Amino acid sequence: MILVLTTCPSRSAPRIIRTLLSNRLAACVSRIDGLASEYRWEGKVEKAAETLLLIKAPSRRWKALQERLRAIHPYKVPEIVAFRSWAAERAYTRWLRKETLGD
Repeated sequence: MILVLTTCPSRSAPRIIRTLLSNRLAACVSRIDGLASEYRWEGKVEKAAETLLLIKAPSRRWKALQERLRAIHPYKVPEIVAFRSWAAERAYTRWLRKETLGD
């Protein structure tokens, strides 16, 4: 499985979550509101209030998930970072595959 991180404006989070779940690209998306981000953008230091999304999906969904997230994300250069799990609870991974791949 993979864990994908992305940040977005709070107002965009529900649409992103619904899209990923309804398209079976993720089995679960956890939302953490109240993130304060500071970053360099086009030569300046910026600040933004954001929401962090933790997206859980099978690694076989990575390419499709990445493409769909890029297409619906409001940022010009969205943060889309994936971490591959080296271990996970067997029952959880079965559920994750069932909800996204129908396995």
